[in-house]
Amino acid sequence: MTADPRLTLYHAPMSRSVRARWCLEEMGLPYRIERPNFQHGDVGGDAFKAVNPLQKIPALQDGEDILLESLAICDYLAHRYGPTPLVVTPDEADYGRYLEWTYFGEATMAMGVNLTLAHTSLLPEAHRNPGLAKWARGEVDKQLKVLAERGLENGARQFLAGDRLTLADMSLGYMIFLLKIVKQFDGAPEPVRAYFDRLRQFESWKRASAD
Repeated sequence: MTADPRLTLYHAPMSRSVRARWCLEEMGLPYRIERPNFQHGDVGGDAFKAVNPLQKIPALQDGEDILLESLAICDYLAHRYGPTPLVVTPDEADYGRYLEWTYFGEATMAMGVNLTLAHTSLLPEAHRNPGLAKWARGEVDKQLKVLAERGLENGARQFLAGDRLTLADMSLGYMIFLLKIVKQFDGAPEPVRAYFDRLRQFESWKRASAD
């Protein structure tokens, strides 16, 4: 997209910056991408450490403001540069659902998904714990079942809130994306698999997840 010196996204493929990029793309906001060099233990070197002392991706710089949490970045963009249909407002019937599922993507799913990834694919073989992987995968299965039954109402809902794509879908869609990358998604309930197929049809998703 056309570069805008105000908005800079520090991005890496498959990282949580995909959420932020998806939001930027869906809102049609001009932005610039920075891709910190991934060196184990020193991501981006001193230059990126000045942006994020933890040297984690993502980060969004908007003028003098810097945000580091992917869902906070999405919320910031939606409210600073909105209005946008990506937000369900308090006067809409699905406002409570919208909040619940937006937070669910990190507050509930992150531990199980992260441990599943770590102990099935990301860690060196010698450091993987099969028992922990089994427990984490069990938690993920329960969460996907709740998503199918309560979130998508067994396929009756196309999206999680407001009958449209929202930040809630960006939150959950990314977690499903991670599971699919490491081949831990095939056994997901059919409504969840169909839901992710719908999300993948958005041009904004295709651009955000491409590289």
